[in-house]
Amino acid sequence: MADASAPPDSIPGPAHPADARPTGPLPAVAWRPVGAAVLVLGVLLTATSTRYGYHRDELYFRMLEPGWGYVDQPPLTPWLARTFAELFGDTLLVLRIPATLAHLAAIVVIALVARELGGRAGAQALAAWGYGTAAIPVAFGHTLLTSSLDLLMWPAVLLCVIRAVQRDPRWWLAAGLVTGVALYNKLLVVALLGGILLGLVVAWPWRTLRRSAAPDRWPLTTPWPWAGAVVALLVGLPNLVFQATNGWPQLAMGAALGENNAADVRSEMWLFQLLTLGPPLALVWLVGLVWLWRRRPLLRFLVVAYPVLLVFTYVAGSQTYYATGLLSVLFAAGCVPVAGWARAGRRRAVVVALVALNAVVCLVISLPLVPVAVLGETPVADINSAAQDAVGWPEYVRQIADVHAALPAEDRDRTVVLTQNYGEAGAVDRYGPALGLPAAYSGHNELWEYGPPPASATVALVLTEAPGAWGDRFEECAPRGRLDNGVGVDNEEQGVSILECRSPAGGWAALWPELRHLD
Repeated sequence: MADASAPPDSIPGPAHPADARPTGPLPAVAWRPVGAAVLVLGVLLTATSTRYGYHRDELYFRMLEPGWGYVDQPPLTPWLARTFAELFGDTLLVLRIPATLAHLAAIVVIALVARELGGRAGAQALAAWGYGTAAIPVAFGHTLLTSSLDLLMWPAVLLCVIRAVQRDPRWWLAAGLVTGVALYNKLLVVALLGGILLGLVVAWPWRTLRRSAAPDRWPLTTPWPWAGAVVALLVGLPNLVFQATNGWPQLAMGAALGENNAADVRSEMWLFQLLTLGPPLALVWLVGLVWLWRRRPLLRFLVVAYPVLLVFTYVAGSQTYYATGLLSVLFAAGCVPVAGWARAGRRRAVVVALVALNAVVCLVISLPLVPVAVLGETPVADINSAAQDAVGWPEYVRQIADVHAALPAEDRDRTVVLTQNYGEAGAVDRYGPALGLPAAYSGHNELWEYGPPPASATVALVLTEAPGAWGDRFEECAPRGRLDNGVGVDNEEQGVSILECRSPAGGWAALWPELRHLD
């Protein structure tokens, strides 16, 4: 993965004036190793895309009606899920195509970041293969999540910003365009922009530029970043209007996630930084941090932006992976000096061996390679929560259908399924019609907005982890079974009770407000 013709830019050292602003043409794009990584990962992700089953978020996306936004997210990822299903068929293979394409595109973007920083074929190959087979990128490339698209959009924004700062300020317009599109996926891209802005304020290398007689005009005193901001606002305006006219539901959702997740996020996020790409590749992005600060003074804002995002992650307490898009770019930066260091045959072998070892471990953890029958006996299910969330849905729905079939015939037409979360509701929506199940309702996130069951529905099959809490909500409730995925995977649904409840107290209109929850 090293390039014998690469310059000896291998070990972080003091900044040189000539390094302030790169001159000359960029290295050629290493299409062969980068394309090979794209091809191999594309085949691997496609071949494994139908193993296990739907993730709970994917089941949820299928249920969401078209809209400019939802209480828990902007519209892009549900729109992709719905559009691909309508165009190519409502199957798991089709549903995951956008995630696969996003991961493959991100591989190319990460390689291009390494090229933008002076990395030749060896650095680009290391960036493509290392990132392409890393733990979190592969997991998000396998499953269609909102974070799957973020891992493409954030590095794409940063690539444009790097080009704008180093070479051509007109690239701020491209950064604004990508940011505007990213707003339709998550508003979190604003946190990335905040980190970039703070980095440009506190880390711009005025002294280095003066010594090198290079232009020292601060980017924020030129019109281009502000023109890029206008582009981002114009592109993202419909989504921002939706948020503003609906009370900024994304902020309420973030607060709810923080309330539920903060303790775990704040304790786990530090180790997560080392595990995101895998421990061997953590060495590379740590080298990238030091190398950017000492050898690429114009890009020191990236070094500052990283702790800014860590602070944001800690304070928000919502999810651990918020800094992953920037961390991937730091990895691409580290590939340049590491590839230069690994020009010698023995060093090259060490780097290749570490990347290969990291790839094997990450692929086993992040992809459904372990047979589902033994998944519960391995540590994979405990490490990869996405694997847990993709197991058991057809079995759970069949068990609910068995309870429904046991109801008196006169009750079946006035029965609904009431679930505790959107994953269960989505599973009933996906598998229930073929088994004769009625519609599913839930108070979870956007599904609460779709309203309560009809007044004619006087019987509810309630899925709950707290069966004792439902006695006051209905005139009568009785347990009728428990969900069991049959393979011993301890996911959120395993062991959940199925209750047969009759006559909601005060009617659905009175009960429905109690059932709303954001998490």
